[in-house]
Amino acid sequence: MNQKSRSRIPQILLVAAALMMQAVGAAQAATLAQIRQSGQVRIAVANEIPYGFIDLKGAAHGAGPDVAAAIMKQLGVKKIEWVTASFGSLIPGLQADRYDMVAAEMAILPQRCQQVLFSEPNSSYGEGLLVPKGNPKHLTSYEAFAKSDAKVAIMAGADQLEMMHALGVPDSRIVTIANNADAISAVTTGRADAYAATGLTVTQLAGKSKKVERAQSFTDPVIKGTPARSWGGFAFSMNSRDLRDAVNAQLAVFKKTPAWSQIMSHYGFTANDNTQSFAKTTEQLCKG
Repeated sequence: MNQKSRSRIPQILLVAAALMMQAVGAAQAATLAQIRQSGQVRIAVANEIPYGFIDLKGAAHGAGPDVAAAIMKQLGVKKIEWVTASFGSLIPGLQADRYDMVAAEMAILPQRCQQVLFSEPNSSYGEGLLVPKGNPKHLTSYEAFAKSDAKVAIMAGADQLEMMHALGVPDSRIVTIANNADAISAVTTGRADAYAATGLTVTQLAGKSKKVERAQSFTDPVIKGTPARSWGGFAFSMNSRDLRDAVNAQLAVFKKTPAWSQIMSHYGFTANDNTQSFAKTTEQLCKG
């Protein structure tokens, strides 16, 4: 082999490696056509009551899964493979093609819109605090953690972290936990003085132990002059625009039916929550 041929080998290998990396990077979630053809879709939840969770029998429940199941039925998709993941890994999982859709009522936020596609809002919800029984430190707002030495627990990947930062709460007063299941322990053992989450989540957790309660007289945090409220939607990979659009079309129809209202009220969403879910579009939420 002459010198010229040998000098071309590294170039050829580099090109081949680049093509392989490009092929891997191009891996994407199943298209709407493929999902309809196979009759199956993979949907992830974060085991967070009442938004999306799997029971002991492996059945999915929650505002996200129940609405997603109704939509998939309308799309002619007969089988749903439910996948559980920690909240913080939901977006990376979409990006890695571990599932086709997330039904966790994930808050639609500008930074998340840069990573995944969102449906129009399916839900809207406010905030809350889980505190020890009797609320010994009299914590009734997120702002309280910026004005005292109290520590607050937050689930990894949750948007409450950004709220705390916006309110001036230092990281030294923030305790990160892996999931909601760790919240009661964090609060009752003194690792944190409270757990910050949506009002619905806090209510659900408070019902699981007599050692904790939902902070009474709680006031929603005010961020940049506006009371904080979240709008949750279904999430998809950036390559799944056709699936997202099909879900959007069915969601718009389903939200006008009594069945949708019944699902939401069953999981604790109030009439005001339901009305508020129509107040913002995903375009508005993604712009911030």
